[in-house]
Amino acid sequence: MKHLFLIVCSFTMIISCQKTPKEATDVKPKSPFVWEAANLYFLLTDRFNNGDTANDINFERTKETGKLRGFKGGDLKGITQKIEEGYFTDLGVNAIWMTPIVEQIHGGTDEGTGVTYGFHGYWTKDWTAIDPNYGTKEDLKQLVKVAHDKGIRILLDAVINHTGPVTEQDPVWPSEWVRTEPQCQYTNYENTITCTLVKNLPDIKTESNEAVELPPQLVEKWKAEGRYEEEIAELNAFFERTGYPRAPRFYIMKWLTDYITEFGIDGYRVDTVKHTEEYVWQEFKNECDYAFKTWKQNHKNEVLDSNDFYLVGEVYGYGISSGKAYDFGDRKVNYFDDAFTSLINFELKWNVAQQSKEEVFKRYSDELHTNLKGYGILNYLSSHDDGQPFDPERTKAYETGTMLLLTPGTSQIYYGDESARSLVVDGTIGDATLRSMMNWADVKGNKVLEHWQKLGQFRVNHPAVGAGVHQMITQEPYVFYRSFSDGNFKDLVVVGLDLPKGNKTINVSEIYKDDDLLHDAYSNQDVTVKNGTVTIDSEFDMVLLEQK
Repeated sequence: MKHLFLIVCSFTMIISCQKTPKEATDVKPKSPFVWEAANLYFLLTDRFNNGDTANDINFERTKETGKLRGFKGGDLKGITQKIEEGYFTDLGVNAIWMTPIVEQIHGGTDEGTGVTYGFHGYWTKDWTAIDPNYGTKEDLKQLVKVAHDKGIRILLDAVINHTGPVTEQDPVWPSEWVRTEPQCQYTNYENTITCTLVKNLPDIKTESNEAVELPPQLVEKWKAEGRYEEEIAELNAFFERTGYPRAPRFYIMKWLTDYITEFGIDGYRVDTVKHTEEYVWQEFKNECDYAFKTWKQNHKNEVLDSNDFYLVGEVYGYGISSGKAYDFGDRKVNYFDDAFTSLINFELKWNVAQQSKEEVFKRYSDELHTNLKGYGILNYLSSHDDGQPFDPERTKAYETGTMLLLTPGTSQIYYGDESARSLVVDGTIGDATLRSMMNWADVKGNKVLEHWQKLGQFRVNHPAVGAGVHQMITQEPYVFYRSFSDGNFKDLVVVGLDLPKGNKTINVSEIYKDDDLLHDAYSNQDVTVKNGTVTIDSEFDMVLLEQK
């Protein structure tokens, strides 16, 4: 079902009550970057774009795999290429999150799905190395630089909960590091944390404070690569600075925060949060903050803004209705305070399907400005491991863009949402159906993409859309506004939904004065306020008005 709607007015201004509209337009500050309003693009590194075919096969990963369960060639160079081409800028994206890029297990597994390699990035073999299928450290350095030059922040994906599965090529880590049983039951706190997520996925003993030696396979690997002494020296310096015991979790924290100090990444999406003790994430936040501060001190000319390091957590099943506390059944845990900036919101797809727009928008705004004030949520309608996406066959691609990009909170575009990449692939098993290659052949002239681009650019130019306070103006027609302020910066957006094509007349008297000149960014035409209204004649379902 296609929802018709109208975004009717938006303006940004710094004025006192004595200033005239003309004076106000003369002093428009640049919109600040606000994580709570960010337009974040999530992609599987291996499935987005192949920028270097020379790195497509490594470690003899050549076995025939189940459908969409092997490496397909996507890499860091491919992402950089699309940043340089302006694909993300055109889409209004100002942050990119990619799946883990650390070196994956060399072998494959077969748990009833056909042979599967670690193309997705969540099966770590060595946290200190980038998997050659994704590229090199130089590739990552270039990607971050190019992204920052365009005002785009970069998030990597952090896994502390587990190593990769055990294969003939990938021995189990020592028992001091991991447990291999029991398997999680997910009925209470203990059997969600002190256990393996699934069979053959060794669980890091994150609760341990006992000093452990490095795994022998890692020592052997580093020596063969000629970097053992360097890695040991860095570890010695880390543990001397922090005073932490040489327990498993602190090794991994050191390795992950190196990507901050070395490359200047802006945030981490953190995997499997609820399967690890909550104090681990408070410790991780402290080390991330230290690393980010260090990077900024060492790269003063490259600092984008004063924002803190961004941590968004995957607490699987968390929804905005939970407020700050996730309920394990026998225990509630607050992952926000002293740990995460934001949590992924698993609830939006159900809200959009079952509630009115006003119910969704008002509740999200109210929660974000009361119970969750100072924190954020990351909204999505499809993702890499959610087997029940909002619109798997992409019959509601326009509505998906409308609701995702207008709902208060940070938006997470899953690669291909904007181009109607199908999430139903025949012959796949499980989550593989969600993870096909980006449909670049469908991008040129794609009307769905044009819709997402216009909404995305409007959103990125106006933090009020994602971070503002929501208030309905009229129910029929449905019109509301969002207001946002940050110091001297003020942003106001007025939105109307479910209005017809052709002539559209909207009362804007509460916002604009007669003779104010506005611009509709959707149809690219100027309009003037007359008798407290604006009338727009366009073939489109929506209007995006900005004060000229």
